Amino acid sequence: MFGEKVIELLKESERNRETLSPFNDEKIRQIIEEMHILFKLNMNDANATSENKSLWTTVQVRHSALERNKRCLLAYLYDRINKIKTLRWEFGSVLPPDIRELLSDSEYDWFSKYSTNLATFMRSLGQDIGYSGIDLTENLRPPKSLYIEVLCITDYGKLELEDGDVVMLKKNSRHFLPTSECQTLIRQGILKQIT
Repeated sequence: MFGEKVIELLKESERNRETLSPFNDEKIRQIIEEMHILFKLNMNDANATSENKSLWTTVQVRHSALERNKRCLLAYLYDRINKIKTLRWEFGSVLPPDIRELLSDSEYDWFSKYSTNLATFMRSLGQDIGYSGIDLTENLRPPKSLYIEVLCITDYGKLELEDGDVVMLKKNSRHFLPTSECQTLIRQGILKQIT
């Protein structure tokens, strides 16, 4: 039956609503192969409709199946792109290896270009008033307090704060730092907030 594979693909995406599932290259290849077959059959029958008008309904049904497959594939890819955008805002420009392997090569290229464009845009913000840019990914949620206590999970080295102070981040060291300075390092797994 037409469109079964694309419906399976959408159901798979729906089951993993909050997370990114691995890119299903095999299923997409099968769907595109089905679309090529439908197109070839339609071309043959469309050329023959001048002689046999009864084929016209078959051509229309196949064309509807082609359009449905195309719309469903685009919906699947659009959903994945939105999830990848969210990953950029949550993890920054460097994805953890376990998440990176879920992306296709094309998706990873898109992620890299999106990261570059976002970084360029953030650097341009505030230049008219003398700032060198604003990091929009820094505070995704409003902070509950201005300072938080953090534990350094890995040896990071020196961290220069906005006020000019330099803090040495060594493994298992505890610090009381401004929330705005820590958010990116917490998302990257360098710091862990102590509650």
